[in-house]
Amino acid sequence: MHDIPERDWKLLRELAPVALNRFCETVLHQATAIAADTKTTPHDRYGRLFDLIKQQDREVAIMFDDHRRSTAFVKIIAIHTRKMFTEEEFARFSEETRQKVLAAESIWAGA
Repeated sequence: MHDIPERDWKLLRELAPVALNRFCETVLHQATAIAADTKTTPHDRYGRLFDLIKQQDREVAIMFDDHRRSTAFVKIIAIHTRKMFTEEEFARFSEETRQKVLAAESIWAGA
């Protein structure tokens, strides 16, 4: 896997908790909307909430579980792809890392 500069690894460790909170806030807004939908039955809403949490738990794992230097590049791609970094946060990574992330994303988008 791609090696990233030490500075970017440290930055990821700094930004990951911020991005995790941002992600959780997004999920909580989605959960609130589902719970507030009185046009459906409570059972239907429960099922939709269960499915949402199950899916988003997988997303959390992809982005935030097992942070190591050897997985950092993939984690940066996963967080950036899901728009959990602000533009300013992403711009703090080295030019080299940003270019590699964008290149990998374009390859995956074309696949």
